[in-house]
Amino acid sequence: MKARTAVMAATTAALCLAAVSCGPSGGDSSQGKDNGRASSPSSAKPSGNDTSSPPPPSSPSTLPAGTNKVLTEPELTEAALATGDVAGYEVTPLQGSQDTGTEKAEDQACRPLAAVINGAPEPAATATVFRTVMDKSEEGKDDQTVVTEILTSHPKGAAQQVLRDVRDAVQACAGGFRTSSDEGPSTYSKVDLLDAPRVGEESIAYQVTGNIEGDKVPLVFRLVRRGSTVVTFYVADFVDATPPEIPAEVVTAQLAKLP
Repeated sequence: MKARTAVMAATTAALCLAAVSCGPSGGDSSQGKDNGRASSPSSAKPSGNDTSSPPPPSSPSTLPAGTNKVLTEPELTEAALATGDVAGYEVTPLQGSQDTGTEKAEDQACRPLAAVINGAPEPAATATVFRTVMDKSEEGKDDQTVVTEILTSHPKGAAQQVLRDVRDAVQACAGGFRTSSDEGPSTYSKVDLLDAPRVGEESIAYQVTGNIEGDKVPLVFRLVRRGSTVVTFYVADFVDATPPEIPAEVVTAQLAKLP
């Protein structure tokens, strides 16, 4: 299961968040298996594989509070990471981000998790910007770190609800959940809360274990809120099912750019 290219790995990450399901019978699963590892903000080492006694999923930050202004798409674009903001990483618009996914959780309690997988956290955003962040030092490697980043602006109070609903869903759906979509049904076998550094005004990190042709695929998500903006970091490992990590420097650099 080798990555064809870094771009293909990034595309696979985009597909998992957009048009193609990552479940056992959803989407073109052979494509996902061939594309290697797409790493997210907790890349390097699992942003928290020890789930025995995780800290509170939402925690205060030492950073000053963000603005409650609902950023427009141009403002989100300005605030998004760009090449040069993080040494050693290349940042590009996410391929395939024009259309979000269509997965719907069979269990209503798991709907927030499906929404994040779709690349469209709920409540719905007023503006969204997608980026791919790749570690240039790992270019050509099967397990190149490729972080998918989604910045979303939300109406007053809705950004807090995004984090609250996801926290509740992680707990309610720990035993896994099923979804249906335009691509067919998908099964996620479990959801694990992950340990992660305290950043933003509140944050949560978790792993959803998906299946592609019977192989377990770890999908790691980290959501951070600053003001009325939510940043979702995503990474998956299509090579050896090792839970990937999201690079701390990527998260720090992104939060520093948010107003």
